[in-house]
Amino acid sequence: MLGPIRKFSTSIYAKVLLAVIIIPFVFWGMGGLSSGNKNIVVIIDKEKYTSQQFTNFINRTATGKVESGQVEQLLSAFIGEKLIEKEIEYFGIQLNDNSLAQLIKHQKGFKRDNEFSRTEYEKFLLKNNITAVTFETILSKEEKKKQLLDLIGGGVSPSNFLVNIAYDNVNQKRSIELINLNQVVKKKLNFSQNEIETFFNNNKDRYSEIFKTVKIIELDPEKLIDTNEFTDLFFKKIDEIDNMVINGESIDNIVSKFSLNNPESITINEKGLNLNSLENKNFSKDITKKIFEIDENEITSLIEHNNKYFLIGVTKTENINKRIENISTKKEVILDLERKTKRIFISEFMAKINKNEFNKSDFDKLSKDENVNIQKINLDSRNDNKILKKDVINQVYSFPENKLILVNDMDFSENFLIYIDKISNVKISNDSKEFEKYLSLSRSRIVNDLYNTYDDYLKKKYKIDINYQGLDLVKNYFN
Repeated sequence: MLGPIRKFSTSIYAKVLLAVIIIPFVFWGMGGLSSGNKNIVVIIDKEKYTSQQFTNFINRTATGKVESGQVEQLLSAFIGEKLIEKEIEYFGIQLNDNSLAQLIKHQKGFKRDNEFSRTEYEKFLLKNNITAVTFETILSKEEKKKQLLDLIGGGVSPSNFLVNIAYDNVNQKRSIELINLNQVVKKKLNFSQNEIETFFNNNKDRYSEIFKTVKIIELDPEKLIDTNEFTDLFFKKIDEIDNMVINGESIDNIVSKFSLNNPESITINEKGLNLNSLENKNFSKDITKKIFEIDENEITSLIEHNNKYFLIGVTKTENINKRIENISTKKEVILDLERKTKRIFISEFMAKINKNEFNKSDFDKLSKDENVNIQKINLDSRNDNKILKKDVINQVYSFPENKLILVNDMDFSENFLIYIDKISNVKISNDSKEFEKYLSLSRSRIVNDLYNTYDDYLKKKYKIDINYQGLDLVKNYFN
């Protein structure tokens, strides 16, 4: 929207509003109206909001083109705004003209030499094509939202006990024992040729790729005008060819009209490899990319790359199964087999841990039986990522002492069994340089708890019904 307004919308208050009002609305669901007036999109406690009101909201708040699939998300924001307005009215939150004037005078963007400048204010309004009344209405609404949040979570002062909990949560020291399960599972990753071929045959749909067969010829001055110079005549003929392409002429007709040599016929995939997985070195990867960007309905294309012109006709597009005899395909199959084996292996460990069927003695026995080392690591804080990655450490700090956990990433490239051996709690003194930081952190957590309670209160207070016919009307408008 506008500079200062956008700045406010990304402030802590606006972010909290999004978390407290809009996101809970998405998760706690809503009633539905299967039929009704199409001009109504939502009813909140018998108050009806029209499709036009919602459309105006989208046009006012959305940045960029709105896709149909985004409309429901924007509806959550719209309802969130209306809930805020209802709560502001309920609590009687007001902002008089004098307070609004003071608020405007304290905006940094309207100051010159550290004093409010009416000229700067007027320049802002002119630059953003907005009236003073509109701007002041928006600013008043935002200030009331801030006051609502202050009413709910303001004035919180955490005790030293809670500050120490916040400090300890980040800075407690942990001693852990770690087994890298990749060292255990790698012994299971030697696959026979029969296993590889069986996996390939059972999953052939995975191992296919698109190949395009094209006729292609480079259009240079020598071919078109029998000279090496890029003259006006050359570009005139390029324009003629471009017009023929636009009119749907085939590459054969164009070649014939301009008495060109027969174009080269190639069959390649997106990597520029032919059916034998050999690279076609006559054309660059950029040309290959442009070939695969050609629309299926285009009979012929003229593309320009690095001041060179290429006439291309796609003659066939086909989905071809890869062959296991191909070295790159075999490597791909083996990688998939490794991932599957790791996934099954890790899942079995996870099941045992969840059922409390794998304990510290099993942990030590695994190390001995598989001849893998137990790595002992001391973590100084939650931010101590000298040895382990941050996401691994966060999981370690989420479990209590004497707990066995399994940690892995999304693609199972890293897999660890971790035993949390010892936790050493820490405290912070009131005169520490960091005390204020953890006081603020503790206060934020208390406020978040208050907001969660407020969420529960809103769930019971308001009834929200969506008219899906009205919603579809808005979706179609932005489709």
